[in-house]
Amino acid sequence: MRKEEKQEIVQALAEQIKSYGNFYITDTADLSVEKINGIRRKCFEQDIIIQVAKNSLIEKALIEAGIDSEELKGVLKGASTMMFSENANAPAKLIKQLRKEGDKPVLKAAYIQETAFVGDDQLNALVNLKSKDELVADIIAALQSPAKNVISALQSGGNTVSGLLKALEDRG
Repeated sequence: MRKEEKQEIVQALAEQIKSYGNFYITDTADLSVEKINGIRRKCFEQDIIIQVAKNSLIEKALIEAGIDSEELKGVLKGASTMMFSENANAPAKLIKQLRKEGDKPVLKAAYIQETAFVGDDQLNALVNLKSKDELVADIIAALQSPAKNVISALQSGGNTVSGLLKALEDRG
């Protein structure tokens, strides 16, 4: 591979790292072409970008993207495959699903919201991370709850002040 081609790969990886902000580094070595194609298909279905690259190019892309993590550089041994997703826990869920069928892919590391998660033992923690949309929905539900209680109390009391007082008295 020529120097220009390597630089293009580094630039493309760095752009993906910057634009997604979330990525996973996995080990898919020794998997058959059929299994890799199956993983690629599942990634495509779940809007996960999968990219195989040399460790040295991944390391250069991390530096280019402004991520200077010794923990992440430390996992760049053997074959490495990167997964990118808007939803921070989607790749973790996919990896967990794939592990029911075999022992790979193995999670080497993940980088979520400027935090590095290193090691396959972090997979369950990553699966349980809530996405930004899930957190926003939880906050909205929590904010709406008190208002719904007041509205339902007003409606159940026949929309009268005495009905509201009775509903509040019954609750207390």
